[in-house]
Amino acid sequence: MIDETVEEIADMQTHSASNVAIKAARALLTVADREVTTVEEYERDLERNASVLRRANPSHAILQNAMADIVDAVTTADLTDVEDAKAVTRSTVDTVIENVRREKQDAAANAVPLFEDGSTILTHDYSSTVLAGLERAVEDGRELEVYVTEARPRYLGRRTARRLAGLDGVETHLIVDSAAGHHLPKCDRLITGITSIVDDNMYNRIGTFPLAATANEVGTPMAAVGASSKIVGKRFVFENEYRPVSEVMREPAEGFNIENPGYDATPLSLVDTIITDKGELEA
Repeated sequence: MIDETVEEIADMQTHSASNVAIKAARALLTVADREVTTVEEYERDLERNASVLRRANPSHAILQNAMADIVDAVTTADLTDVEDAKAVTRSTVDTVIENVRREKQDAAANAVPLFEDGSTILTHDYSSTVLAGLERAVEDGRELEVYVTEARPRYLGRRTARRLAGLDGVETHLIVDSAAGHHLPKCDRLITGITSIVDDNMYNRIGTFPLAATANEVGTPMAAVGASSKIVGKRFVFENEYRPVSEVMREPAEGFNIENPGYDATPLSLVDTIITDKGELEA
């Protein structure tokens, strides 16, 4: 299961950072099903597999934190035997999953005021937390017009557009990434998700930075929505992910290189509002 989860994360079959963290936490439960003779052997196995899962996407702070929390809980516990270590693992995995879900739900609830009735929003890529907040706003009876970038090269914005198209009260537009500057001046707000916030930068799916810079230029306020566990300190160093060149062009590149980074850095000075499960934070 761990190998399958690593492959799924690396291939971006799961698009939400929160869902990635949950799947990785569940995958670690398989370590507790293995037969080992000593606590030391068990801890080494747990640490090794957590490291493999972390490396599947080193850019996701919430994944890194989830793996570290599970390993730390076991390696710092006062354990008597292997069964004790397994029990701590199972309990901590349950707690981590519960916390990830709660943070996501609370962040979405806190984001609802961003979606004012009758407003026009532009959003980028696919953020399950932004979508959850928008869906809650629609349930409250608000009507919205939403522009969604296609988010090349994986076109994850199409998934967002399909979700929105199924909601009553939402007029949905799917746009090419390069058309964002054309549409942003008529939008009331730019709203994106968060992959991680480290120091003075917000890292998110590639294309977020030019959107933020354009929104700042045309006077459209920007809000970012995500779990507080995505705001990290010294134990996390952001590592960009460079995707396969085949996502950009299927035929061989002759005489030129293809660059396909997964994320970019947006200075927090361009972000007007940050909404987390703990409420609104100063950007």
